[in-house]
Order: sequence, then C-alpha cells, then structure tokens
Amino acid sequence: MKISFISLFNTFVEKHLKLRTGERHRRLHEGLGHAEKLFLEKVWFPAFGHFEFLHPEYEVKDFRDGTRFIDFAFIRQSLKLAIEIDGFTTHVHLSRSQFADQLIRQNHLILDGWKILRFTYDDIKDRPRMCIQILQQFMGRFLDVVDAVSIDMNAFEKEIIRSALSNDSAIKPLHVSKLLNISIRKSRNLLKNMCLKSLLQPASKGTSCVRIYKLHDHALSMWEANNHVI
Repeated sequence: MKISFISLFNTFVEKHLKLRTGERHRRLHEGLGHAEKLFLEKVWFPAFGHFEFLHPEYEVKDFRDGTRFIDFAFIRQSLKLAIEIDGFTTHVHLSRSQFADQLIRQNHLILDGWKILRFTYDDIKDRPRMCIQILQQFMGRFLDVVDAVSIDMNAFEKEIIRSALSNDSAIKPLHVSKLLNISIRKSRNLLKNMCLKSLLQPASKGTSCVRIYKLHDHALSMWEANNHVI
C-alpha cells in the first residue's frame, strides 16, 4: 500500500516534536514554512519516499558560541548534509553585515564537517525534477562511502548515552561506575575511548585531566537519526 505524503509528513513532524524541548521544540511546533514543506512534498518525498535520517529545523552550534538552525539536516553516520531553502526576498533585504554573516556561517559549517546544498523556492516550485536529480546525485556519490563506515558501540557505551540523555546531565566516571557496576579506572578508560570515537567530548576547557564529559554532537545526531535506538 502506497503511503501518502500527508500521512508521512504528519508522522515525521510528530516524531521530531517528541524528541525536542525548548527552542528546538517551539520552532518546529510553529510549523515549517511554505517553502520548506513544498521542498519535502515536491523534491525529497518523490526522490526517496521516506524521511529517514532527515531532521527539520536542526540546531547547530554557532561560531559565536550561540545556536542557529538549518532548514533540514540529513545525518547518516559520518555524513552531515545541511539543506537550505532560499527565497528570493531572503537575500534582497539583507544588509551588508547580514549577508557577510550568512557567508561566514556557511564557511563554519563546512569547517565543522558539513556538506551544504541550497535550493531556491522558484527551483523547488518550477523545476522540482532538477532538484531531485541533484539530491540523488549527491546521495549516490557520498552514501557509498558512508555505508562502508560504521561506529561499533558496545553495550556499556549505549547505556552511557541513554543515561546521559535521560538525565540531561554531565557524565562523570563515578556516575558511570555506579551505573554499570564497574571500577572507576575502567569507567575512565571507557569514557576516554568514547571521546576517541566522537561519542563524547570534555565538558570543560583544558585537556590535562578531564573529569567531566558531555555528549558529542555526533552522538546526538545518531540518536535522533535512529529514533532513540542506538
């Protein structure tokens, strides 16, 4: 039975609303814009038939220590694709400083390992087939590489990530020791190895003696992409 776009779209939005809190929840709860919804309907859905690994209104760290939002992020293991939908008026009314800020923002996304595709509203509306071909060509080029790379996580590492997300707190060797019923020494070694896998990162500045960790953005992305099942 063929699934309709509306049914899949509603499920897609509801799923991500359940995963979010704060500003991330508010922005999505207010609804995607007309251009963003049209992109899903005319381009993404015809291209792939599902919304797996796609995240609407995706929050990223700003180079000025704030946060910004990407229209859509496609995240699958090591591949991070930022998709931006640009209307004509978006750039016409920008000041010089706003225009420069947008370019610097894009540069920093690239430096952080993101790949970027931009589509105009006019192309989505009038030339959706061209947009579909660009997306499919991108996936054909990069997904073969991504599928060959996987992060192998053991049961301890999965439990640490689940606990950190449930408690929304920093990760400490003592807490891990009690959670997993292992020694402090083993806890420290486990957390260090998770840093090497880009699952955790130090929660404080300085690298001489790390005592507190937090989830790496990559671990958070994997969690969302897999419906909280890692």
